[in-house]
Amino acid sequence: MENNPFEQMAKRYDTEDRIELAKVIVKEVKTQLKDSQSKSLLDYGSGTGLVSLELTDLVDSALLVDSSEQMLDIAKGKIAYNDIQNAKTLCADFTKKVPTVKADIVLMSLVLLHIPETKQVLQQLFTLLNDNGKLIIVDFDKNSKISHPKVHNGFSHSELKELLLEVGFASTTIHTFHYGERIFMNQDASMFLSTSLK
Repeated sequence: MENNPFEQMAKRYDTEDRIELAKVIVKEVKTQLKDSQSKSLLDYGSGTGLVSLELTDLVDSALLVDSSEQMLDIAKGKIAYNDIQNAKTLCADFTKKVPTVKADIVLMSLVLLHIPETKQVLQQLFTLLNDNGKLIIVDFDKNSKISHPKVHNGFSHSELKELLLEVGFASTTIHTFHYGERIFMNQDASMFLSTSLK
């Protein structure tokens, strides 16, 4: 991507480590998107679109939602540059106000750990999912080495399942799919993928 002004901006956010991690996540999420050609995907906390813009050929439409205009500007640049016809962006923070959007699939990749009100945001995502919709969460397994006032130190599978059940999801499956060195606040960590059906 030469001569793309967004490329320079993106370089600040899309570090090599983030790109590598996104590739791992994309590969795993793709296994959950078989036969989704007619479905709408909403990527909540999409950032610059490192994950969801790699999935646009598997779904009917993709909506990248983030509370950062700057991140979305980079995503828009990528969408335009790569002529991705079925992707749009929306600047919103669902913890403050839920817009009237609906989706068949909601993806949240490494976002939940930044949201203090876990249950509240899961409730909102549940509400905006269409019937039989699917919530895909990628995040870190609980990690006792990490302590930060603004970030959850990962999630235990049983606690997250319990929370998703309380919110109203009919079923949830969770599995750990990747172990990496220094991928979570400079600590070695593992990532899980959780799939919940409405």
